[in-house]
Amino acid sequence: MQIAMNTVVTMTYELRDSEGNVLESSAEPVNYLHGGYDNIFPKVEEELHGKSAGDSIEITLEPADAFGDYDEDLVQMEPASAFPSKDLKVGMQFEGEDDSGEVILYTITNIEDGKVIVDGNHPWAGERVLFKATITDVRTAGQEEISHGHVHGAGGHHH
Repeated sequence: MQIAMNTVVTMTYELRDSEGNVLESSAEPVNYLHGGYDNIFPKVEEELHGKSAGDSIEITLEPADAFGDYDEDLVQMEPASAFPSKDLKVGMQFEGEDDSGEVILYTITNIEDGKVIVDGNHPWAGERVLFKATITDVRTAGQEEISHGHVHGAGGHHH
């Protein structure tokens, strides 16, 4: 069966940065609902379209097609007193909202003299990445999966 609209694709994958370092990989196969449901990078979905189990792809994604360009406006300095926790550490994450009300995950990148630097960019924003995948299975999606826009696990619906 070929990957097409409303198929469930099962694959293993590896994501590398431009220097060849592995950023993320799947030890076990993962799956997603194919067909523009925003479950995978659109350029990767285009590359996978029409492939079958056993096929592999390798595609380089520019920042705009992966984790976005780095946005300096998402880096902010806040007083430590603005945070609910007094035990602040570099690497801690907090949710916040941008001007449009969209939730952004901020990561603390520095703490000094009562000031906290937070960064709302994805850790790999601005990176060109290499995405490699091997398709292990393709099946027709169920009606419930299609209506929900994502794959359901064995035994039905899980959120």
